[in-house]
Amino acid sequence: MDKPWLKSYPESAPETIDVDAYNSVVDIFNEATTRFADKPAFHNLGTTMTFAELDVKTQQFAAWLHHEAGLKKGDRIAVMMPNLLQYPVVVFGALRAGLVVVNTNPLYTDRELEHQLTDSGAKAIVVVEAFAHTLAEIIDKTEVQTVITTRFGDLLDFPKSILVNFVLKYVKKMVPPFSLPGSHSLKDVLAKGATLTAPTVEITQKDLAFLQYTGGTTGVAKGAMLSHRNMVANIQQAYAWINTTDQVEGEEIIVTALPLYHIFALTANGLTYMKLGAMNLLITNPRDMPGFVKELQKFKFTAFTGVNTLFNALMNTPGFDKLDFSSLKLTLGGGMAVQKVVADRWKEVTGIPLIEAYGLTETSPAACINPMNSEGFNDSIGLPLPSTEGSIRDPDNNALPPGEAGELCIRGPQVMEGYWQRPEETANTIDADGWLHTGDVAIMNEEGFFKIVDRLKDMILVSGFNVYPNEIEAVIAMHPGVLEVGAIGIPDAHSGEVVKVVIVKKDPELTEESIKAHCKEELTGYKRPKVIQFVEELPKTNVGKILRRELREL
Repeated sequence: MDKPWLKSYPESAPETIDVDAYNSVVDIFNEATTRFADKPAFHNLGTTMTFAELDVKTQQFAAWLHHEAGLKKGDRIAVMMPNLLQYPVVVFGALRAGLVVVNTNPLYTDRELEHQLTDSGAKAIVVVEAFAHTLAEIIDKTEVQTVITTRFGDLLDFPKSILVNFVLKYVKKMVPPFSLPGSHSLKDVLAKGATLTAPTVEITQKDLAFLQYTGGTTGVAKGAMLSHRNMVANIQQAYAWINTTDQVEGEEIIVTALPLYHIFALTANGLTYMKLGAMNLLITNPRDMPGFVKELQKFKFTAFTGVNTLFNALMNTPGFDKLDFSSLKLTLGGGMAVQKVVADRWKEVTGIPLIEAYGLTETSPAACINPMNSEGFNDSIGLPLPSTEGSIRDPDNNALPPGEAGELCIRGPQVMEGYWQRPEETANTIDADGWLHTGDVAIMNEEGFFKIVDRLKDMILVSGFNVYPNEIEAVIAMHPGVLEVGAIGIPDAHSGEVVKVVIVKKDPELTEESIKAHCKEELTGYKRPKVIQFVEELPKTNVGKILRRELREL
């Protein structure tokens, strides 16, 4: 097929990557821990863990899982924690033991957690004590046999470890009481593992590495089966693209504020930058914006990933604009649409462009990305990564020419194996030719740049005209009195649907009339919001995506 995006590739970007360079994610991990042994791998709450220390702890964890818990290759282990030093220890230890990691949101409700554990058939779980009460409520309804608990401060240096655990439990009272008879503490597990021999498990590219659940905001959450081949491919693709900039192996510091249990941070920060020998600066609670900025003051960070809402919130936090951005080389935005007003301000404050990328859980996740040498916001998600194809399709699955809107489809080695135990849904998503149908409406221009118009299901139909919420949100976000905005369609007897917007004010004096006047200047009649609602905050997922379903329920 024609690949117009290749002519827009940066000069040093390869057209393809070597998917067979590694058999597994574990091979990449072993290479990094050997090459960068003495370099810092992860930093969290004042404690730094080197690659060598991480290597030892993952061997200890793998040994315990194999010998004491009796877990074997292919068994699923759930990991339920925010960004802590324990996360890489547990995940890479589990992968070394040949297990399949089921990343689990620690803020899940009883119902959501029960569904994920039951659906995945997880036999083990590692959970932070602050969230263990949720597990205790439903564990008897699952197949989980092995429970490992950990406290926030368990891997921090002494005496901070004692202090953090004491304050969170007894001062802030963040650890609700729970009962999980027979559970093990991670500290005891690692101590026992140190006396055991780490297993040697043969892992192939076809073996599953992660069951990454998705779709919980739009229906029943499904487990995307991400094989070691999928993950290796995406790491290789992202690594090749990032290396078109002046990255220095073993010297980079990447800010990891998005949770590592989310596929964006997991692949971009935890895996790709690990291959680069970078240090991940783990932010445990990015919602504490003043604390976040205070932590950033301590480091000359070189890379930053996040979502639009995170960047926007940071720039509205006092002190952020006073940080030292002299070492910053790369800022990458994904997970949701980057708004022009946010990207422009980010460059103004930091001096570095906010590069937009696009991906899905089902593509491990990176599919498209803008060139690293982009000078500013270009209103596109960029170009398909090396060894990746993009295609715009009509409802009959015919390819459309440049300039026409249709469903974005992706094909490449990073496309998931399918949905766990859902062959019918897999067949509805990945066609016979290997194209993953994303559900996103997009346009490709003559240079091969793709632009997302919106989600198919989020499109608003006003008197037969298509209205895309992303466009409405981007326009209203330009208003100086607006902090955040979400747009939805609501039923209307006259036109079928009309546009409603839900706004968080930056200026307390902002009025409905002011918004309407702004929209009259920027939007044609049928696109202008007919209903405007002001709220204190927008409902979002834990990584900052606006939940339009909940906007409809307001």
